[in-house]
Amino acid sequence: MLSLVYSLSGCTVGPEYRTPAPPATDSYTPKALPEHTVSSPGATGLAQQFKAGGELPAQWWTLYRCEPLDALIREALSNSPNIAAASAALRQASENLRAQTGIDLYPAIDVKLNATREKLNGTTLGQPSLNRILSLYNASVNVSYNLDLFGAARHELEALGAQVDFQNLQLQGTYLALSANIVTAAVREASLREQIDATERIAADEETQLGVLRKQLEFGGVGRVAVLSQETLLAQTRATLPPLRQSLDRARHQLAVLAGKPPSDNSVPEFRLSMFTLPQTLPVALPSSLVRQRPDILAAEALLRQASAQVGVATANMYPQLTLSANYGPQSLTPAGMLKYADMIWNIGAGLTQPIFNGGQLSAKKRAAEAAFDEANGQYRQTILLAFEDVADTLRALDHDAAALAAQTEAWRAASSSLELTRGQFRAGGVSYLALLDAQRQYQQTIVNLTQARAARYADTAALFEALGGGWWSDAARIQTGQADSDINPQ
Repeated sequence: MLSLVYSLSGCTVGPEYRTPAPPATDSYTPKALPEHTVSSPGATGLAQQFKAGGELPAQWWTLYRCEPLDALIREALSNSPNIAAASAALRQASENLRAQTGIDLYPAIDVKLNATREKLNGTTLGQPSLNRILSLYNASVNVSYNLDLFGAARHELEALGAQVDFQNLQLQGTYLALSANIVTAAVREASLREQIDATERIAADEETQLGVLRKQLEFGGVGRVAVLSQETLLAQTRATLPPLRQSLDRARHQLAVLAGKPPSDNSVPEFRLSMFTLPQTLPVALPSSLVRQRPDILAAEALLRQASAQVGVATANMYPQLTLSANYGPQSLTPAGMLKYADMIWNIGAGLTQPIFNGGQLSAKKRAAEAAFDEANGQYRQTILLAFEDVADTLRALDHDAAALAAQTEAWRAASSSLELTRGQFRAGGVSYLALLDAQRQYQQTIVNLTQARAARYADTAALFEALGGGWWSDAARIQTGQADSDINPQ
C-alpha cells in the first residue's frame, strides 16, 4: 500500500512554469543613442553621458545632491499611506501562504472531548426489553492528511507564492512611484518659482519703462498709443502671475500629501532649481536586464506564474483525491472509566474520491484556467513592450531636452542683448517704440522658455530612472527603511 502511495505522489500533473524569454533586441530606439547629450553654456547645460549596462543605486534621487529632497523622500517613505497599504497587502499574502502551507503539507491533528446523554432503544439491537438511559464520554486524537497525489496542493502553494511575489513587487513599485513623484513635484515647484521670479522682474522692468514713457508723453516725445501699448504689455505680464501661483500652490499641496501630510502642513521645504545638481552619468540597463528588474514587468510575470499554477490545480482536481484518517482515545460510560486503558478505541481509514460525472464542471474550469493563463501571458508581453516604450521615450526626451536647452540659451542670450541694445537706441531716438515693445516681448518669452527647458532636464532624468526600475533590486532592504546612502557619488 505504501509503495503505491509513494509512486502515485510523483504523478504531478499540470504545466511546469518557465520564465518566458525576453524580446530579442539589444536597443530601445531605432537609431543608436549618442554617447552623450549636447552641452550648452552654464552649469545646468552640461552634457549627460549614457552608460549602457550601468547599475542604478537604490536611492537614485541622491544623485541630485539635494539634501532637502533626500530628507523629504525619507520622511515620505516612512509616512506614506500608500506604502502602509502595500505593506499590509504583502503581509496578508504572506500569511495566506503560511496558512495554506499548514493545510496542504502537514497532517491536521485535533483533540476532541465529547459527553452525551442518550436513551438506548433495544429494539434496534434485537433486544426489545433493553431500554436504558446512559451517558457516554469520549476523548480522542484525530489525525487526517490529504495526499497530494497529482500536485493540486503544490500548484496551489505555487499560486499563493506568486501572489506574495506580486504584492512584494507592488510594494517596490509604490516606493519607486512615490520617490519619482516627489522628485518631479519638487522640480515643478522649483521651475514655477523661477518662472514667477522672472515674470515679476520682467513686470518691474516694464513698469519702469512705462514710467519713462509717461514722462516722455508729458514732453511730447511719444504718443498716447505708445503709453497704452506699454500699459497693455504690463497688464498681460501681470496676468500670467496668478495661474503660475496657482500651479505653485498645487505643487506645494501635492508635495505635502506625497510626504504623508495634510496640504496645510508648512514644514515641506521650498525648492529652487539651484538646489539640484543634474546627474552627469545616466546608467541605462540593457533590455534583457530590464525585464528582470522593473517592478511592473516582474509583477506581471508573477501573475503569469500564478495563472500557470491555477491550470495545474484545475488539472489535478480531475484526478483521484486520497485522504488518510485515524482516531485514537478512550470511550466510557463514566468519566472515571476514561482513565482505563481497556476502554481505548481506535480506527484508521483511507478515502478515495474520483470524479465521474459533474456536468463538465471540472473540464470547463480547466479550460477557463488555460484561458486565464493566455490572458496573463498577453498582459505580460504588453507590459514589456510598454516598458521598452517608456525607456525609449525618456532616452529620446533627454537628448531633445539638452538640444532644446542649448537652443533656448542661445535665444535668451540673443533676446537679452537685443533688448539692451534696443533700449539704448530708443533712449537716443534711434528706433521706434514698436521695436522696443517687440524686443521686450521676445525677451519675456525666452526667459520663461529657458526656465522650463532647465526644469525639463531634471524632470526627464527622474523619468528615466523611474522607467529603468529605480535600482530597488540592488538595495531593497535599505530603501524600505529610507536610510541615506552616503556611498553614492554622482559622476
